[in-house]
Amino acid sequence: MVGDPDDDLRARRQGVDGHRTVPHTADIRVEAWGASRERCLAEVVLGMVECFADVSAVRPIAVERVRLAEDTDDDLLATLLDEVLFRLEEHGRVPVDVEVDTSDEPGDGLDVRLAVAELTAVEVTGATPKAVSWHELHIAPGPYGWSCAVTIDA
Repeated sequence: MVGDPDDDLRARRQGVDGHRTVPHTADIRVEAWGASRERCLAEVVLGMVECFADVSAVRPIAVERVRLAEDTDDDLLATLLDEVLFRLEEHGRVPVDVEVDTSDEPGDGLDVRLAVAELTAVEVTGATPKAVSWHELHIAPGPYGWSCAVTIDA
């Protein structure tokens, strides 16, 4: 994670994917960027996880696959994060790595692979996220690739 906004811009210009959190009243605000829409989506998942858990010392126990139907980019962002929250709440699993690819079939959406660990195996460092807010949620291409921002209710 890059900290200084000037460093973030320099990283984006160099094609480096990344994410960061920004101050937000009582919630978690995550900004992410990537050379492609798929890399940007993977980074925002990692950024959300980083807000509440340190997964650096754990290995995944499984890879869970998710197919997201093609929709608007904002809907894809919200749906992906909702999938992560569902796995966290219902199964006690947290992603330690994420890969997002466009499906081989045109119009079929995205294929997502979540390498997950048990929540009990990670160090919890903050409030567990509860929901994705649609307020100020966005994802779009820009001059240096794709960027997105989302507020997570904690």
